[in-house]
Amino acid sequence: MRERMVAGEVFRFDESFAADVRKCRRLLRLINAAPPDQDGERDAWLGELLGAFGERSNIRQPFHCELGFQTYVGDRVFANFGLVCLDTAPITIGDDTQLGPGVQLLAATHPLAPTPRRERWESAAPVTIGRNVWLGGAVVVLPGVTIGDDTVVGAGSVVVHDLPAGVLAVGNPARVVRPLTESS
Repeated sequence: MRERMVAGEVFRFDESFAADVRKCRRLLRLINAAPPDQDGERDAWLGELLGAFGERSNIRQPFHCELGFQTYVGDRVFANFGLVCLDTAPITIGDDTQLGPGVQLLAATHPLAPTPRRERWESAAPVTIGRNVWLGGAVVVLPGVTIGDDTVVGAGSVVVHDLPAGVLAVGNPARVVRPLTESS
């Protein structure tokens, strides 16, 4: 099943995920329990857990993810407390991006039909956050969404569709309010 997930096909969690889940849970325990004077070790554990963890990036505790290896964090990214990356498909966070507290990046999706949902089938679609993006506190980004470079998403927004570069978007569902300029 792991191969199906990585290929973007429908899948169920089974024993093929066991080693990935154990590794993820072990590293998350270390990352989330590390005291402030262990930032170097915490960064090393994040580098081991994630698909990529860029230079001078900072993910504050607590941090939660499903598998880790499908989350890619660029350089100089700051994620405040409580980031959740449901990374059953790739989640990419571009350089210089800032994430407020309680942001959720959700790549997983489940069938609407009752039988496959009861049988625990699921699928996923990549989440891509561009460069120099700011996601306010408690923003939720749903499966398959891409947010363009230099975009700001207001606190509490739920992003259900792609957002272009260089805009301010707010609401549930998030809607573009206006373009952003250097003087905005």
